[in-house]
Amino acid sequence: MSERSELDEHLGPKPSDLPLGVVVGGSLSTGLTVKIHPAFTVEKLAVGRYVVIRGRQTDRTFFGIITDIGLDATDADLARRPPMPDEDFSAEVLSGEIAYGTMHVSPMLMLDEDQDQPRPVKTIPGHFSAVFEASAKDVDRVFGTEDKTHFYVGTPLDMESVQVNLDLARFIERSAGVFGKSGTGKSFITRTVLAGIIRSGLASTLIFDMHNDYGWSVLDESGREYKGLRQLFPGGHVSVITLDEETSRARGSKVDGVLRVGYEQIQPEDVEMLGSFMGLSGVMIDALYYLSYKLGSKWISILLGDENEETTLQDLVDEGRILGATLSAIRRRFEFFRRMGFLVPGKGDDAVDEIFHRLNMGTSVVLEFGTYGNTMAAYVLVANYLTRRIHERYVRQKNLAAGGQGDEPRPLVIVIEEAHKFLDPQIAGHTIFGTIARELRKYSVTLLIVDQRPSGIDDEVMSQIGTRMTCLLDNEADIRAVFSGVSGAGALREVLARLDTQQQALIMGHAVPMPVVVRTRDYDTSLYASIGLAEGEELKKRAKKGSKTLYGD
Repeated sequence: MSERSELDEHLGPKPSDLPLGVVVGGSLSTGLTVKIHPAFTVEKLAVGRYVVIRGRQTDRTFFGIITDIGLDATDADLARRPPMPDEDFSAEVLSGEIAYGTMHVSPMLMLDEDQDQPRPVKTIPGHFSAVFEASAKDVDRVFGTEDKTHFYVGTPLDMESVQVNLDLARFIERSAGVFGKSGTGKSFITRTVLAGIIRSGLASTLIFDMHNDYGWSVLDESGREYKGLRQLFPGGHVSVITLDEETSRARGSKVDGVLRVGYEQIQPEDVEMLGSFMGLSGVMIDALYYLSYKLGSKWISILLGDENEETTLQDLVDEGRILGATLSAIRRRFEFFRRMGFLVPGKGDDAVDEIFHRLNMGTSVVLEFGTYGNTMAAYVLVANYLTRRIHERYVRQKNLAAGGQGDEPRPLVIVIEEAHKFLDPQIAGHTIFGTIARELRKYSVTLLIVDQRPSGIDDEVMSQIGTRMTCLLDNEADIRAVFSGVSGAGALREVLARLDTQQQALIMGHAVPMPVVVRTRDYDTSLYASIGLAEGEELKKRAKKGSKTLYGD
């Protein structure tokens, strides 16, 4: 390889001296039609690639994304009498001018020469404006360079040496979502973003780790092991608390505590969300509030027969306060509590104050569910129980700070999986998770929801999702939900439909200046090094010495 070629490879892709094509039509609302230059073939272009369009009459440059590619011809008769496959000379003569390629480009931003920051598009370039492939410099100008608040999350398609950076300060300002069908890598993307948030110190995170994917090491489908957040941040920045100590120990997780929730700590509001999982009717749920009022803090123990209060229950039935059949049905369903080993008689641990203290001191908390993660009712119960109480403390702390009687609480991002179970249209209006989503960042708390069924999430909640990171989806209702309230959704739907099944995502919303398709960052030793692990520093030293040995090999 020549010295010049080595330099070009090091610098990354640059725009060709020849434009990809010229603008021949379109509008601001539908996008631009570009005739591809005869020197290029449509086969080398891809939906999702970035382009820049240089205005003919001004110094303005437009930054856009290819949303569709097509074929056209100046001679309508060509479709009826095309050259045969073996007629190479005829095909060569006709290609480029008579038969040519087109691409549809959606302009997203305007880049003026006299301004540093890109601006939203409010006009379009004129006819015959030249269209070029975006350079690394163009992409950096739009997405910024990596620093404390801008975190590298992926590379544009066909631009492997260019980084797309997420603005983490804006990411945590509003609730966010990671969507995609099963197996598309949602957990890896989520773990990468969480690593960036924790490294930045902009917020603490409370992660309800349903499948044990975030705290300690995890294996992918091929059996390769990846570090968890507790390993990436060994200096006390991340704590792991488990509901299932036996399973966590068996996995080799280093846990900082075991959560035990006492029956006396549970309120009817904590159980109400379990109606569909436990088969509780509306009448039964109403009865729970009455039983709690009459029986006091030991209401669950009494229902389970752990307290000798059968006479009291029978009195309620005899007085007509509750139907005997309803009471019997509730008692049968509450046998669920006996099967959950993390639920114990009595008052349990003072876990809420401990978790709140850790979060407010800047420590992120991962709550591992172990085998209980296979029981959706257990996941919903614990997530609802803790979130309600943590949110109450944030509201209290925020109000004290507003009155000058305390410090502002540290921003918090709460991560929930299977989010549609918490944000279903029928219940989202009166759950703590729906409340947090609608509050935006009023009390310094936002959500990061991870889900494969965004269509199951309440429309009002979806409208409050600031940043959406979407992997491949193939259900039409889910695709509509992801694009609800997004301008230019029609063109972006085509982009989403053509994502690879793994390690590609469409990112749009509050934390990026424009929608972007990326090959998501590898979750490997290079990420460990950027976080600043001792192993990462050792890796850098080995690389300088020419060693090929990587951590974990």
